[in-house]
Amino acid sequence: MSNATAAQESPSNDIRGVLIQIAGNRLLLPNATIAEVMSYADPEPIANTPDWLLGRIRWRGWQLPLIAFARLSGISATEAGGLGSKVIVLKALGGDSKSPYFAMLTQGFPRLVTVSRDTVVADAGESDETLPEGVQARVLLNQDQALLPDLERVETMIGEAIKASAA
Repeated sequence: MSNATAAQESPSNDIRGVLIQIAGNRLLLPNATIAEVMSYADPEPIANTPDWLLGRIRWRGWQLPLIAFARLSGISATEAGGLGSKVIVLKALGGDSKSPYFAMLTQGFPRLVTVSRDTVVADAGESDETLPEGVQARVLLNQDQALLPDLERVETMIGEAIKASAA
């Protein structure tokens, strides 16, 4: 039996993912990294931070940094929250962040998808040298383009921005 056949016959090779719409693109994340999806509300600003760090939101007793990923990565300078926007709360992976969670602005509700070896491939249309900040790869999921964010790098960037604002 070939590896491809084994992958098709074994559902354990599939993972649940989430496609998240941001300004100008989609992000593909493992479903396990998402703690909650909420409606957008204006965050409390944090002085002296980059424009991609929108501020802090309250969630279950935590003060979470809220980011606009499209701004952070340079995909869109105009990404902003508003009518129809959602906020996803993500579990931190253990970077420099002092919080076990952070939040990301999305445009609309995330879409649950099944990711398998047969449905996701690297997008060879662009070289790795042209990846936006905070992105580890471009992929095609069932022919839909998506970005795989580098969540550890994003956490580090959030921690550095908050630390620099306090200096």
